[in-house]
Amino acid sequence: MRQFIERHTFWSIIIVLGAAILLWLLLAVWPEWVTNLLGRKKTFVNTLLNGLTLGGLYFLVASGFTLIFGLMRNVNLAHGSMYLFGAYIGYEVAEASGSWFLGLAIAFLAVAASGVLMQVLVFRRMEGDDLRQTLVTIAISIIAADLMLAIWTGTTYQFAPPEWLFGAAQLPIVSVIRSSGEAVYIKYPIYRLAVFVVAVAVGIALWLFLNRTRIGMMIRAGVNDRDMLSASGINVQLVFALVFGIGAGLAGFAGVVGGTALSIAPGEDVRYLLASLIVVIVGGLGSVPGAAIGALIIGLAEQFGLAYFPTYGVVLTFLIMVVVLAVRPQGLMGGQWTRR
Repeated sequence: MRQFIERHTFWSIIIVLGAAILLWLLLAVWPEWVTNLLGRKKTFVNTLLNGLTLGGLYFLVASGFTLIFGLMRNVNLAHGSMYLFGAYIGYEVAEASGSWFLGLAIAFLAVAASGVLMQVLVFRRMEGDDLRQTLVTIAISIIAADLMLAIWTGTTYQFAPPEWLFGAAQLPIVSVIRSSGEAVYIKYPIYRLAVFVVAVAVGIALWLFLNRTRIGMMIRAGVNDRDMLSASGINVQLVFALVFGIGAGLAGFAGVVGGTALSIAPGEDVRYLLASLIVVIVGGLGSVPGAAIGALIIGLAEQFGLAYFPTYGVVLTFLIMVVVLAVRPQGLMGGQWTRR
């Protein structure tokens, strides 16, 4: 943190000022001019929280994509299909067993197993050939989408979270003060807050896994110098299969979480694949912190765009990507994940 402040003093000041303004907007009772500028405080706060939780969901999907594409340089454009497949599997298991957590676990394991098979049967045979990987995984995603459409039809599914995650929590944020002097506090769905907490926990766990474990060191060494790692007696292909399985499993995990928060329907695979691509490009290839920052930026931009610029909201995320590529082609945190 100290090194960042010393190297980027200007941006540190901007971040502190932005955080202070945001804190004031959340905790203060808005004067009339702020309401005229930004609309109702409840709308602003709900949009902010929606952006944070959507960013958390995007991170859960993009974290697996970061491992596979950003870290291992495997172009897996079937990642969105893994998300949707995990959502459908989780739904079926949860409905049959009555346990949401069992559906979550089975979805992770099933999609992780499919990811390992894909790495062994597809990517291992075309290592370093990005064009072939792209074409083959596009074909796999199309076939998988048609198979899932044939099995689960075009019906939209949504399954309920555990009972203790139902309802809304009252936040310590005052929306308005009534004429009687009574403060009205903002409420927000508990499950959506839990999604954000889970995303933070997954991000911390992934960072520790890559930077503080022996397997993480093997992964980084294998990416930088595969021949040297193999010469030291490590089974590189086994390590890469493990990483691919974890990345795919995270997509299945996110499918259950996202399917509970939103819905499960054909077309969601393309949406989350596109979101993962944008997040990884904005955040930086192979960077878990970069994926987190990129996911938050894209989630917030999407929600604020829909709330305040509905006509041009869709363009906002692509505009962010274009600006980042123009100013910093390697992404906001590109190349930072390997620094100790």
